[in-house]
Amino acid sequence: MSWVLALPIMIPFVTAVLAFLLRRSRMGDLASVGGSAASLVVAVVLIAEVLDQGVIAGQIGGWQAPFGITLVADHLSAAMVLITAIIGLSVAVWSLAEIGPTSARFGYHALFQSLLGGVTGAFLTGDLFNLYVWFEVLLISSFGLLVIGGRKYAIDGAVKYVTLNLIATVLFLAGAGLLYGATGTLNMADLRGAVAASPDQGLMTLIAMMLMVAFGMKAAVFPLFFWLPASYHTPHYAVSAVFAGLLTKVGVYALLRVFTLIFVGDVGYTHEILLWVSLLTMLTGVLGAAAQSDFRKILSFHIISQIGYMVLGLALMTPLAVMGAVFYLLHHIIVKTNLFLIAGVSQRLTGSSDLYAIGGLYRTAPLLAALFIIPAFSLAGFPPLSGFWAKFVIVRASLDLGEWLVAGVALLVGLLTIFSMTKIWAEAFWKAHPEGRQPALADLPRSARWQMMVPIIALAVMTVVIGAFPSAFLEFATKGAEQLLDPAAYVAAVLGEARR
Repeated sequence: MSWVLALPIMIPFVTAVLAFLLRRSRMGDLASVGGSAASLVVAVVLIAEVLDQGVIAGQIGGWQAPFGITLVADHLSAAMVLITAIIGLSVAVWSLAEIGPTSARFGYHALFQSLLGGVTGAFLTGDLFNLYVWFEVLLISSFGLLVIGGRKYAIDGAVKYVTLNLIATVLFLAGAGLLYGATGTLNMADLRGAVAASPDQGLMTLIAMMLMVAFGMKAAVFPLFFWLPASYHTPHYAVSAVFAGLLTKVGVYALLRVFTLIFVGDVGYTHEILLWVSLLTMLTGVLGAAAQSDFRKILSFHIISQIGYMVLGLALMTPLAVMGAVFYLLHHIIVKTNLFLIAGVSQRLTGSSDLYAIGGLYRTAPLLAALFIIPAFSLAGFPPLSGFWAKFVIVRASLDLGEWLVAGVALLVGLLTIFSMTKIWAEAFWKAHPEGRQPALADLPRSARWQMMVPIIALAVMTVVIGAFPSAFLEFATKGAEQLLDPAAYVAAVLGEARR
């Protein structure tokens, strides 16, 4: 098996062990940053190999598929591994300025790296059971990160988070068990043929709906999103940022993978449900954001609304729409993580995340204000930033199918997103601080200033580059969509050797 498939999973867990052993010293923090940097290097090697060779697969322990544990990387999964590594390194550096000795001693850096390992494993796994295992790793790590610090409101949010996610876990495990009983396999490549050949297509559709609910809850779609706004505003800002960027995207990735590779026999039923779910997700998320006055709560609800665009691309199920979903997925991870990091700096400078209790950042911290505009405008879909191309492709795909209502909802949600971003700008940046304070970046210690601002600047530059030079990224997303809609290369890479 190629080590380039295993190393992106192994490095975060090795780093987690080191960070835990060194948690009582500053070396634990540095181990987390170093491990994240190593993960980024390996992720670059992985995506280079995928670009060169196409879909690559490996069998753990030499057990041939579909009997063993399979790792697979195509364009989508390799890109998700790379973006996970980028976000991991950015947040690891940012954490140096926020995470104090107490949280570090409780194992923050070890849990953070375990979370990254779980996310990466979910993107690379080739079978449903191990996807379930990685979901459990995510759940345990994220719960630990939520409760670190022992604050009452954080524990309250963590309980809501883990309770609702456990329901999704039970549904996933039950669906996987039924699927194994009906087909005799959980290897995703093998399931493509096994599900299509099953004499009981009604049972297959039932299992598909169980997995749709399970993954939909992980992705925070309507009406299964209540755990997200109840918990994402409660932990450390570094935790909120990595959650916002990555956790729900694992659910979206699972939906994209399963409902293009395995359950494609009753698209008229399953994807019609996904269509209406996506529209309601977009609307409820953006309306929930409009009703909030807390920086992080607004951003949390906007995670929900933007998830709707990604699921919409899957629901429309055309090459252009799925390409839009892939592009949207990658763009949104960068933008949303950056907005939460900016919110963290804002809170550090002003002392609050309540928009009505803060202000003045435009005059006293103009660099932070400029950096906020980039991801905020991108989230709303302003040209020429990355969010414009993401929304443009989804709307164009809707219009190509004559789905005028769908396109209208997508455009309306974009306008309402502008309202929320304008509200944050007006309250946090434009108006004077209600207490007359003059919050400035110079107030931060020099080391903290660099640790916080460098990741924000780097992510903002990525947003601008993707938006200004979209051709290569759109071409990559197109290839990813082609592999999803025609998974012959995926199936051949996994099962080819076993069936020769």
